[in-house]
Amino acid sequence: MQKIIKFLKETKTELFKVTWPAKHEIIGSTIVTVVVAIIVSVFIGIVDFALDKGVRAIF
Repeated sequence: MQKIIKFLKETKTELFKVTWPAKHEIIGSTIVTVVVAIIVSVFIGIVDFALDKGVRAIF
């Protein structure tokens, strides 16, 4: 039980040392992530469509 309490206290201490991002940084990172996810999904969709048509043309 003492190890658990020690672990929790050390964890709390370490969390106070963390530099948390500001609200505008989080919003910016979220927007970049969503845009990149959309671009990658569209690219994969186009490649999948092209490969499907190519394979169907061969067979």
